[in-house]
Amino acid sequence: MPPLPARLPRRTRHRLAADAALLGVAVSFALPLLWLLLASFDSEAGLRVKVPASVTGENFSAVLTDEITFTPMLNSLLLCGGATALTVTCAALAAYPLSRFRSRFNRPYLLTILFSTCLPITAVMVPVYGLFVRIDLIDTVYGTALFMATAQLPFAIWLMKNFMDGVPKTLEEAAWTDGAGWFQTLARVVLPLMGPGVAVVAIYCFVLMWGNFFVPFLLLLSPEQLPASVTVFTFFGNYGQVAYGQLAAFSILYSTPVVLLYTLISRRLGGGFALGGAVKG
Repeated sequence: MPPLPARLPRRTRHRLAADAALLGVAVSFALPLLWLLLASFDSEAGLRVKVPASVTGENFSAVLTDEITFTPMLNSLLLCGGATALTVTCAALAAYPLSRFRSRFNRPYLLTILFSTCLPITAVMVPVYGLFVRIDLIDTVYGTALFMATAQLPFAIWLMKNFMDGVPKTLEEAAWTDGAGWFQTLARVVLPLMGPGVAVVAIYCFVLMWGNFFVPFLLLLSPEQLPASVTVFTFFGNYGQVAYGQLAAFSILYSTPVVLLYTLISRRLGGGFALGGAVKG
């Protein structure tokens, strides 16, 4: 009779328990993605995760129209892209003096910025809606983009300031010696050296804006101006009827720009701040 295995050490048991917990978390994240992939090719898709009886592209053919996909996606790109560019620009201009100049008001100002990020967007939408009606910005893409950029600006400033602190000030002093102004120094020295940080802020803002439903739903009234985050609800019909297959196909198309954006700049994000040797000599 073979000998009974010895009892596992406590450290090994803890490691196995942690691995099992991580595996459970990974499965909980993978199941919705698996359903999304399988349902998009199933003409009879439901809430169950199942392999389709016959693989079909009918769901993609149904949603690949101007009204359902192309126009809303273009609206989303214009809205979120413009708001992201505005947020990154304003965040860089605001973070530069906070990073380079010392004042007793810096810390209270940064804490105020962090506190403003905790305010729920629903708490300010009623006065914002009334303000937009008064100044005739309701149902305008640029007005909605302006508000979305403003909502993301506090945390973007905080992130940008932390990244900017990693750029040596001696490089700016060398540029000042050559006659460059502070704006030229920021644009030609600081921002190029903190490219990964700018990319992180841009991705963070773009992803949050891309998935924002509440703000464009309230501020945009014309159907032809609605972004994809709002038109996704067209797949939810009356009396609880949902076109699950088309919803899954549209969700895959809807997430593609964000995935492509991250893939294109992921190499630069992994490179860190390439400042080696910049202050030597």
